[in-house]
Amino acid sequence: MAFMNYGEKWQLCRKITQQMFRQGSMDNFNWVIKRKVHQALGGLLSNPDDFAYHNKMLAIAIPMASMYGYDVQSPQDPCIIAADKSLNLSIQLIAPGGSLINILPILKHVPAWFPGASSRKAAERVRKLTEDMQQIPLDFVKSQMSKGTAAPSFVAEFLERKQTVGVSEAEEAAVLSIAPTVYAGGSDTTVSALGTFIYLMAVNPDVQKKAQAEINSIIGSKRLPEFEDRPMMPYSEAIYREVLRWRSPGPVGLPHTAAEDDIYDDTHIKRRLGRAMTHDESIYSQPDIFRPERFFNADGTLNDDDRVLTYGFGRRVCVGKHMASNILWMTMVSILATFNIEKARDEAGNEIEITDEYVDFGFLTFKKPFKCSITPRSVTAQQLVEQACANA
Repeated sequence: MAFMNYGEKWQLCRKITQQMFRQGSMDNFNWVIKRKVHQALGGLLSNPDDFAYHNKMLAIAIPMASMYGYDVQSPQDPCIIAADKSLNLSIQLIAPGGSLINILPILKHVPAWFPGASSRKAAERVRKLTEDMQQIPLDFVKSQMSKGTAAPSFVAEFLERKQTVGVSEAEEAAVLSIAPTVYAGGSDTTVSALGTFIYLMAVNPDVQKKAQAEINSIIGSKRLPEFEDRPMMPYSEAIYREVLRWRSPGPVGLPHTAAEDDIYDDTHIKRRLGRAMTHDESIYSQPDIFRPERFFNADGTLNDDDRVLTYGFGRRVCVGKHMASNILWMTMVSILATFNIEKARDEAGNEIEITDEYVDFGFLTFKKPFKCSITPRSVTAQQLVEQACANA
């Protein structure tokens, strides 16, 4: 869906996803988000050194559960392997300079078997992996429905409607495109954002303590955060905004192109033009510094800078932005409520410094692997995590 040209097919996909992911429909997904976040907390409790693994599991589990009712047990799941391979190859192909076809479009007519047609061969491989990515979980849903054990999900509800009232071929094609798009759009971006969050908390202890004090004042120490708490936690909200401003998972967004040259406000907009805005010094002073306080007014209230540019804007704005926001906020505030994140220490007890290095992959960016210490804030916090994980 993300790579469709503007037209009737894209408009239908957009209509379906806007209805599904509008802010008023988030209750349909929040229970899945909370359950998977609690499972992730359990992973951090039992094996905190593998926080990157737990981030990955959380990022893939939520879209697979919500779209297919598919309970992922490992990143080595056949469906996840096919999806990740497909995404990794396609990201390389569409990245600037990733394919000669992007530079010389006429090369798309060269057959894949032609010597040197590496981009066409990779594209054919992506096509096959994408088919697997679509078919494996779809077959799973159909099998579960035939047994009467299908969990509630987007695809299961669609197939049930197909059996009872019927659907058009166009609608079926749209649904089968949307479901894997949700995984593709939300998995690696979530991994990137959460990796940045954990890094920033480890190197900004004062920010972490301030957020934990706010959380304590709202929920105390006898329960975990709920979505209803969000409006009462402005500093946690500012951290969420600042994490995505400071290091967006996709600094340049998906490659876009204007359909035609255009003029806007005396500016000539050429085809294939892109720009970054989150580090504009005229809006964000000292943009390279992580400072959640930049989102507050002088009177201590949150300012109105609540458009997270990571999600894009215009007709191509991320349609799942409300769900993504809920996933990231709930994960961040749940970790802050239950764990302390600090720099790791060597055998002599000295802090191990964490570099600020990132690695770029296509149009996505990830924090370079690092070590840190993640420990329960208290015995009570540990018990809350254990109980929540057992019930998840």
